[in-house]
Amino acid sequence: MNINWYPGHMAKTKRQIMEDVRLVDIVIELLDARIPISSQNPDIAQITKNKKKMIVLNKCDLSDERQNIKWVEYFNKKNIPAVLTDSNSGKGIEECIRKVEKIMQEDLKTQAEKGRIGRKIKAMVLGIPNVGKSSFINRISKKSSAGVGNKPGVTKQKQWIRINEKVELLDTPGVLWPKFESEEVALHLAFTGTIKEDILQRTEVAYYLVKFLIENYPKLLCERYKLTEEYINEQLENQERPENENIYEIFLEIGRKRGCIISGGNIDEEKTARIILDEFKNGKVGKVTLERVN
Repeated sequence: MNINWYPGHMAKTKRQIMEDVRLVDIVIELLDARIPISSQNPDIAQITKNKKKMIVLNKCDLSDERQNIKWVEYFNKKNIPAVLTDSNSGKGIEECIRKVEKIMQEDLKTQAEKGRIGRKIKAMVLGIPNVGKSSFINRISKKSSAGVGNKPGVTKQKQWIRINEKVELLDTPGVLWPKFESEEVALHLAFTGTIKEDILQRTEVAYYLVKFLIENYPKLLCERYKLTEEYINEQLENQERPENENIYEIFLEIGRKRGCIISGGNIDEEKTARIILDEFKNGKVGKVTLERVN
């Protein structure tokens, strides 16, 4: 799979972040709770290595609740405080503010002893496109101050936002990195809508998503697309076809169930793929985590 994404504004954004990080006390990195590792930009780790940091696992309403707990523990063991949030409902937002103030408590105390009383905590929000930064910022600031959209790359320029009497937030545009380390990372970003669909082989991506769901969440797949586990097992156990054709047949059956039929009784693969990917991104398939804690 050849996924090519690094438009010119990404490089410009990275340079801007490198300049702006010197202005802040703490970095809040938003990750997609469904893909906590794949949604981590390795460049951000390098740029912010000397700053206090916390992780926000956003979109936790779409991810597996058992895995959510494990991922919070995973980051805590690395001495990086982590908070689960759902920016649409506001879940976890107040905890984020408390966590920022707690992390900065000692520093503010030290500064107060030096006579710098009342200094605001300056925080920066970073994250890849489509991770929900604008919705998060609107929630945490209690107003629609950031541009929100359902396509990657809506936030275009930096802006300072007042959170409360103690905290100010610097928003930044989402930025990806020049090269994906693995096909798996690229697929995870495609499943969750970080990479724009017009640069993908949509049917191929949907095939791999179906394969993942069969292996990890078969009940959710069956419930959503009115399949039976007996049917799934029957297809997978078909020795006359290789595994990829068995999974492809299940993909086509989903198309049949949804009426994606064209002339000659054939299945409209593109339409089927779009349905599967859109319903996954919108949480209609169920609570799914694509990456497990090792």
